[in-house]
Amino acid sequence: MSFLNITKQIILKYDTPGPRYTSYPTAPEWSVDVNAQTYQEKLAAFGQSNKTLSLYIHIPFCQSMCYYCACNVVIRKQEDKYGDEYLEYLFKEIDLVRRFIGKKADVKQFHWGGGTPTYLNKDQIERLFNKVTENFEIDFDGEIAIEIDPRTIDKSKVKKLRKLGFNRVSMGIQDFSPEVQQKVNRVQPFADVKKFYDWCRELKFFSVNFDLIYGLPDQHVKNFSETLDKVITLEPDRIALYSFAYVPWLKKHQQKLEVEELPSNDEKLDIFLKSREQLLDSGYQAIAMDHFALKTDEMAKAFNKGTLYRNFMGYTVKPADEYVGLGLTSIGFLENTFVQNYKTINDYYRLLKEDTLPIERGKVLTCDDQIRQWTINSFMCQFKVNKDEFKKKFAIEFDGYFDVEQPHIKKCIEDGFLATKGPTLAATDLGKIFIRNVCMGFDWYLRQAKAHKKFSRTV
Repeated sequence: MSFLNITKQIILKYDTPGPRYTSYPTAPEWSVDVNAQTYQEKLAAFGQSNKTLSLYIHIPFCQSMCYYCACNVVIRKQEDKYGDEYLEYLFKEIDLVRRFIGKKADVKQFHWGGGTPTYLNKDQIERLFNKVTENFEIDFDGEIAIEIDPRTIDKSKVKKLRKLGFNRVSMGIQDFSPEVQQKVNRVQPFADVKKFYDWCRELKFFSVNFDLIYGLPDQHVKNFSETLDKVITLEPDRIALYSFAYVPWLKKHQQKLEVEELPSNDEKLDIFLKSREQLLDSGYQAIAMDHFALKTDEMAKAFNKGTLYRNFMGYTVKPADEYVGLGLTSIGFLENTFVQNYKTINDYYRLLKEDTLPIERGKVLTCDDQIRQWTINSFMCQFKVNKDEFKKKFAIEFDGYFDVEQPHIKKCIEDGFLATKGPTLAATDLGKIFIRNVCMGFDWYLRQAKAHKKFSRTV
């Protein structure tokens, strides 16, 4: 499908609040009924299996608050004492998880996020990495990734990351316009980013990824196009182009943004359409709504083969059976159960001091949850559902099980989002862009009253 087929009219028609589907059921449906005891049981059950893991570590600290941020962060000056204290308790959590699993689990995908993982100094980074490798069997041929703030790093720290085994880095760029950077309280000149990028290429990281956000204050088509021109000259392997999630009812610091300085819906759509055109014209392939990859990148290849996977770290080409999160607010998924750590650092420290897993809430999936999870994941990653595979997996007919959803499926076909190819319900090129809208029709929880108010808009 060419760029010209995607119009404002099409986008406006389907621009509704909805989840990103990094999980199903989505986080608002989780409850405190799932606790440390639940997680301990799930870890033990996992330990009796031969399943592999994706392992995520959350480093919550940032030196200052970016006003657009929707992540869980703790603002601290960059002083070693904060990192040392956090590692003390993080190591306690690692010990507990390893004890309950009962063995060194195989890790296929390893990711550090935040916050700002590079808030830690080199010694702290090395100690944490070594602590993990002592307790987990890391596959160094898999994805070993870290999110980096160019403002918190020098070349020696980049060298340390590469020497330890990190092979993929992701940078939060958001926008290169000085005016926009001032408005969102994240000033990082292009020259600093380029310097860091060049170090990464020199040290032969397998992949360098950029995150961009459209819809920020003072953004307009011209200055964001200039940002993209600079990004394209560097040629990052992957680009995530996120719509700004303006959720001041959840993230109070977003109230610091002047609403009248945000681009109008019309301007925001112009920014998205122009950005998409620029990236496609520059050799990037669109992966669903908000991801782009060079055609030589593993993600583009997996997308074209239908072997892309998705979890809380986003799209991935190295799937694992289960998911363990370590650190403040981290999420895990084991034995059909979601778990999430406490979001406040005092609670996190308090429970670990008591030798207790710091679980605040979670969700044990029902049979219906598992069926819908499989269906939504299939659409999000492979952009299709094979009804024969569905029947083989769940011993039930797809159309019979999703009888209530038939009007939604019919509408998706009429709107050009889905097409039937034998037993396969496949997303069209247009449907791949609006795949979240397709998935929303299979989300049982989203039908409940007021559910739409919990999410940002899809565009």
